[in-house]
Amino acid sequence: VKKAGFVEPTPIQSQGWPMALKGRDLIGIAETGSGKTLAYLLPAIVHVNAQPILDPGDGPIVLVLAPTRELAVQIQQEATKFGASSRIKSTCIYGGVPKGPQVRDLQKGVEIVIATPGRLIDMIESNHTNLRRVTYLVLDEADRMLDMGFDPQIRKIVSQVNFLSSD
Repeated sequence: VKKAGFVEPTPIQSQGWPMALKGRDLIGIAETGSGKTLAYLLPAIVHVNAQPILDPGDGPIVLVLAPTRELAVQIQQEATKFGASSRIKSTCIYGGVPKGPQVRDLQKGVEIVIATPGRLIDMIESNHTNLRRVTYLVLDEADRMLDMGFDPQIRKIVSQVNFLSSD
C-alpha cells in the first residue's frame, strides 16, 4: 500500500475497510482519486485468502461490475498490483474485443473477475463461468450503471450470486 503512494488510509478506506472486513454491506461515495478502488479491493483480497482454493470449474470468489471497459481495465490493474503478493489471479471481462483470451483466463480459474455486465452475462450463458462461488460483490459506479440502463443485466447477474439469492 505504501508503494502505491498511500501514507495513511484515505477517508473512504478508513470507513470502508472495517465494514467490508466484517462482511457487511457497504455503499461508498467518493471522488475520483480518493482511493475508492482500494477501499473495496484490499478487503476483497483478504476475503479471497480466507476461502477454500478454487477447484476446476469454479467461478470467481470476487466479482466487481463496472459500467465501462475503461474503468474495468483500471480496476483490474489495481487488482493485479495488490493481489500479486497473495498469488491471487484476476481477469477483466468486457465487450468489443475477442472473447478467446477472456475465456482462457476464466477456464484457468481466477479468484477475482472485473467485468462489464453485458460481456459477463454472455460468458455465463456460454457456460464459460458461473457465479456459484461469488461471496464478495462490488458494483463500482452503480449509479452510472443504472443511468446507462444496466438495471436488467445487474438484476440477472445478482440473481446468479448464491449468497444473495432469496431461496
